[in-house]
Amino acid sequence: MANMGLFQLLMKKKELIPLIGFVTFAGCGAIFSALYAFRKSDVIINKHGNPEPWEHVDPTKPQKLLSINQEWKPIEELENIRKIMK
Repeated sequence: MANMGLFQLLMKKKELIPLIGFVTFAGCGAIFSALYAFRKSDVIINKHGNPEPWEHVDPTKPQKLLSINQEWKPIEELENIRKIMK
């Protein structure tokens, strides 16, 4: 049985086909979800390099997926406080 190829094993034991299919599907899903998490900006992978990424968000750039008839302006009070804190 050690010399038997994968396809020969599947032809001999057909009950393994769904098991291999489900395991392959779960493995691909885990890999794709991990790759998706690395691309997201709200997921922090490196806690030491950039522990608070929300402080570097541009307030003039919209961050929502959909905004209808909404203007994005910086808040004057917050800009004044930010200038004082620097």
